[in-house]
Parts: sequence; C-alpha cells; structure tokens
Amino acid sequence: MKKLALLSVYDKTGIVEFAKQLEERDFQVVSTGGTLNKLLDNGIQATAVENITNFKEMLDGRVKTLHPKIHAGILAKRDNQVHMKQLSEENINPIDLVCVNLYPFKETIEQPNVSDAKAIENIDIGGPSMLRAAAKNSQDVIVITDKNDYNDYLERYDEDQLDTKYRRHLAAKVFRQTAAYDALIAKYLTSEEFPDKLTLTYEKVQDMRYGENSHQQAAYYKQAIPESYSLANAKQLHGKQLSYNNIRDADAALRIIAEFPEKPAVVALKHMNPCGIGTADTLVDAWQEAFDADSISIFGGIIVLNREVDLETSKKMHSIFLEIVIAPAFTDEAYDVLAKKKNIRLIKLPFGPIDKNGHDEVSVLGGMLVQNRDLLHEEPSNFKVVSKVQPSEEQLKALAFGQNVVKHVKSNAIVVNTAIKTLGVGAGQMNRIDSTKIAINKAQDKDDYDKAILASDAFFPMDDCVEFAATHGIKAIVEPGGSIKDKDSIKKVDELGIALVFSGKRHFKH
Repeated sequence: MKKLALLSVYDKTGIVEFAKQLEERDFQVVSTGGTLNKLLDNGIQATAVENITNFKEMLDGRVKTLHPKIHAGILAKRDNQVHMKQLSEENINPIDLVCVNLYPFKETIEQPNVSDAKAIENIDIGGPSMLRAAAKNSQDVIVITDKNDYNDYLERYDEDQLDTKYRRHLAAKVFRQTAAYDALIAKYLTSEEFPDKLTLTYEKVQDMRYGENSHQQAAYYKQAIPESYSLANAKQLHGKQLSYNNIRDADAALRIIAEFPEKPAVVALKHMNPCGIGTADTLVDAWQEAFDADSISIFGGIIVLNREVDLETSKKMHSIFLEIVIAPAFTDEAYDVLAKKKNIRLIKLPFGPIDKNGHDEVSVLGGMLVQNRDLLHEEPSNFKVVSKVQPSEEQLKALAFGQNVVKHVKSNAIVVNTAIKTLGVGAGQMNRIDSTKIAINKAQDKDDYDKAILASDAFFPMDDCVEFAATHGIKAIVEPGGSIKDKDSIKKVDELGIALVFSGKRHFKH
C-alpha cells in the first residue's frame, strides 16, 4: 500500500512541484479545497479528503479535515498494536506526511480597516489541528509547515536521513508556528491592557555577530506586526550590519527625536543617553546645535534627524566618525557624501509618531515587566510656578524642552538646556547632586549658558541641587515636586532669586 501524504495549504508556492516529487516516491496524495483543485489542474493524481472520510465538506469549508479518519490516521502510533488494530477495524489508513500552512490571519489584520468578521473568518481551525496532531506523533509522521522545507525533506528522504532529531526539529517548528499564530489571534481579540496570560510572538530578523559584549550570543527579533515607527520597519541603505548595541542605541534615539516634530531637529546619542539635541529653522543649524552641545561625546555616536538629509548637513556629518545616521530620507547628493565611508550605517525611516498604545517590556530573572510608555509631552501650561521669581516666556519654553529631554536620560537625570538645544547632560548617577554637577560642568562653558535652565527627572530630596545650580548661573529650574522637603528647595530659590516650577510628573528611566 502506498504511503499517504495529506497536503492542504493556503500558500501554494511550490506545492505542485512538491506533490510531483512525492508521487515519484510512491506517495498517494490526499488534499482539500483549493489545494486539491490546483494539484488536479497540474496533473497530480490527488484524492479528495471526502473520499477518505466519506463526509463532504460543509459550513463553507469550515469542516473538512476535522474527522476521526483523518486524525486517527495521523495520531496512531505505528509501534502500538492496539492502535494499528483499531485502524484496521475502522478501515483507516495511516497518514505518513502532513503538509499544511495556515489561513493568512496576520496578513488579514494588517489590512487597513479590516472588519472583525473578516479577521475571524481567517482564523484557521483544521490546519492547526492537523499540524499539532502530526507534530505530537512526529516519530511516525513527517510534518511540514514551511515551504522552505520541501526540498530538504526530499533530499533527506532519498538519503534515508529522517532520523529522530530531524523529526523533532520539524515538530518543534510546528508548535512554534501554531503558538505564534494563536498568540497573534489572542492579541487581536484581547481588550485588557494587562491580561492574566500574556502571549507575545516575535520573528527573527537576524543572528547577531555577538551581543552586548563579544562573549555573548544574541539575535534580533521583531514583533509579528511591527509598529510603523520602529527600527523593524526601517530600511538600511548602506553600511555593515547593525550590532546589538547599535539597535538598542538607535531605538533610544528614535524615541527622543519623536519629541520634536515641529522644527528640524537632530539627536546625537551615546550608550542610551543623548549627548546633544538641537532644533533650528534649518537642518544644518540643528546639526550644529547638537554638535556644539557635546563635540567630544558625539564622536562614534548615533545620529537621528527628523527631516531629509541635505547636502550641506551631510558634509558636516561626514567630517567626523559616526556609527549610524537615521533620517526620513537622504538627497542623492547627501547619500553620496555619507556613503564614501564604508562602515557608516545609513538608515531610512519615515518620521514618527510613536504608537501610543504600545508597551515596553523589560526582562528580569524569571519574568518580565510590562508598562505603557511615558509619552507625556510636557508643555508650559502643565507647570506650577512655586517661586517668587516668575519665569519668562522663553524660560518656560526651555523648561518644557528640558522636561521632554530629561525623561529619556538614565536616572538620576539632570539636563541643562536652552529653548532650542541641550548644553549639558548628567545621567545615571547614584545621587542627584552628582548628576547636577556633571550637567552644569558640561554646560557652563557654552556661549549661551546665560539662557540656561535646569531640568530634573525627579524631585530634589534636599536643597543642595538648587543651591549648586543657582550659584553656577542657572536662572530657572523645573522638577516634578512631591518631596517632603519641597519647602526647603522653594526657600532656597527665593533666597537666591531664581525661578522654580513644578511639573507634577516624575520621569524616571532605569
């Protein structure tokens, strides 16, 4: 008796050639619906599933393979005499190969304005059932769900290399596929922001040369349906492959530049913290502001721009070593200038905004933390002036600028800036006064330090930061407030004659 191969695929790429090869190896092909018609039209002597089940398809094709004669043929253990006796008694033939791929649920929900009815109709039931059954019985049944495995299987069949390791590999692939498929459906149907069971699915983009350090292995995965404004949807135009650290830094820079949609803006970033941010009426001037903010740290940095890179800006960037430049576009002349450097990565990505419904996930030992994003964009109208000195309109703009930057700096975080650019950044210190000293030390030699304000990501636990800032020329400060010692900071700014405003919102970034 011939071996039975059940073929039922939505994506029919290569299925005719595969079926022909199976016939040549003395398989009898069994099939369903559109797959059956395609095989018959191409000369394959395929048998309809209903000829096996003696039960016609019904409910618009929703029920065709959900039948004991199919699932018993797949699940029967060949070395179990009871199983094989029962098959014989019920006149059921064993099925030796199952080749199935699934209804395009992902592709359906990616369509704009897709209806729930259409999405739900593209939830495959029979396909996953057959795949899971075959994968469970992989010691006896070959299961294929990836068209890229057709030729590999045939080669192994001819070489008698269908060993346990290979069968387990195919079975694992099936369970990953069906788990990912179900996870996407669950996400689509779930309305809770933080459900009791969190199912996520990601697809590998590439293996990395190494991870955060050279002795660590790593891979890059993207969401099954990536957010539109994300590195997963970017197009690399030039340069070597992105590293693990490149990807993390680029992601951080993309989040920062999204704060500045109104005017040309440039973000320079190193090790997950901004080293320079500049805005201006032209992109080249914004570049210069970002460069001047920290002309040392920008060397080897990640640059993100929110406008098309022009020739003049590209010449400025070309003059120093940069790892990555990300922009919505590059003029041909700008690209030619930057691409003269072999290793610089040039990446094209349409500008923001960030998905307001997205979440950030952080792994911890044995688990994961999930939170919605800190997308609060500070405006002067959000602030409460608590000092006797009233900030000027220009200072209020600078205070808002500072709060929108400081939330992207590792805590404890202090930013010194004007209304258009950063002057100094103090990041990741274990106490706030050290961050304050670092930021002011970087800022105070800048030409426009007389316009500087200071922004803090969290409240001041004592008045030392206020005193240090005031005695080093800072004229206005913004912090969330909320400390039991707020009154000490207020008293100090009033003594020293500077403005203090409370934003009311903390922006920790750990």
